[in-house]
Amino acid sequence: MALAALFLVFALLLVLGAPVAIALIISTISAALVVGIPPIVVGQQAAADISNVGLLAIPLFVFAGELMLKGGISERIIALASALVGRFRGGLAQVSVVASTLFGGVSGSAIADISAVGGTMIPQMAQRGYDRDYAVNVTISAALVALLVPPSHNMILFSAAAGGGISITALFSAGIIPALMLALSVMATAYILAVKRGYQAEGKVGARALLTTFVTALPALVLVLIIFVGIKAGIFTAIESASVAVVYAVLVTLIVYRSLSWNAFLDAAKGAAKTTGSVLFVIGAAGAFGWMMAYLQVPSHAVEAMQAIAHDKLTVLALMVLCLLVLGTFMDLAPLIIIATPIFLPVAKAYQIDPVHFGVVLILSAGIGLVTPPVGSVLFLGASIGKISVMEAVRGMWPFYLAALIVLALVMIFPQLSLWLPGLVA
Repeated sequence: MALAALFLVFALLLVLGAPVAIALIISTISAALVVGIPPIVVGQQAAADISNVGLLAIPLFVFAGELMLKGGISERIIALASALVGRFRGGLAQVSVVASTLFGGVSGSAIADISAVGGTMIPQMAQRGYDRDYAVNVTISAALVALLVPPSHNMILFSAAAGGGISITALFSAGIIPALMLALSVMATAYILAVKRGYQAEGKVGARALLTTFVTALPALVLVLIIFVGIKAGIFTAIESASVAVVYAVLVTLIVYRSLSWNAFLDAAKGAAKTTGSVLFVIGAAGAFGWMMAYLQVPSHAVEAMQAIAHDKLTVLALMVLCLLVLGTFMDLAPLIIIATPIFLPVAKAYQIDPVHFGVVLILSAGIGLVTPPVGSVLFLGASIGKISVMEAVRGMWPFYLAALIVLALVMIFPQLSLWLPGLVA
């Protein structure tokens, strides 16, 4: 009865259009009342989940990304991307993908990526004669790369949801090869469509101009090395690296580029505070929901159900991926990670699936939901920037969906694609 109350109330509230966090809290309280638990306990559990010290890295990385965004880093990264790949057919689309990949290594957020790169590239592509649906679809697909590269907030969130026992450094390094595969698949898809639609290249750039743009963008790109190498070498923890990232972002934008004004700094602080507040509210609500599921023994029931219908790890992993793809169509990424991890991670461990590999698969599977209706936040933002309807974007999105699903299948079937690099740098 309590389990039915938990999921039915949650589903009903989502159908009625309630925010995900509100739906999570109300459904958890409903289940608590059914089993006789005082509602105050739900609030205490939500507070306990956002009191996790490891989550301190998230607002700091968000702030560093906001500083880079407000400080004009995206323009320099786009210039470097243009010098590197503008010569190919559909040159601006290729620039958008490479710029998103590079900026994702600075921001760690798909939303920040589409805001910074998409806000610049989508209007430029439309002005140069590219179809708006194509411009939007290329850019939102490329934004998913940010979910997998350091300093991905979602990797930190997965580690916290898993109880903190999974190395953030291992997760950071595990996502790099799948991220590059995703970027290359989007570039290949964009190229094929560019040839089909007759889009032209942007022209070659000389070696001197390429070197100049690289040197200009280098201070921003060094941030990724500071984060990754610093954690791996044991110089600082993930939280300390996030603090260093904030200080470094201020120094680069204020002293090196001289592009960060006081008003821009305040805007960055406000943006980071707003994002952090909404994320932590969702984390607390999802954590309470996950606690109730654990109380009702949902994870153990999930393991039993999987064992009843599947006997090998690949089949089990495929079933979990299918569930995540479906759930991702109506849940945002953060609550889905918090809710799905306690359910599916015990199943993965029961079938000897490496937790780091599972984390990459989970984030990539759930991340595809960000560009899938009806709740895909990246899809909606991209369509808004491109000034087209969501349905217009979705109609031309299928080649990019196919590319992302192929990468997901390869990462799922071949664990070494995500585990090789963590093993190499261990």
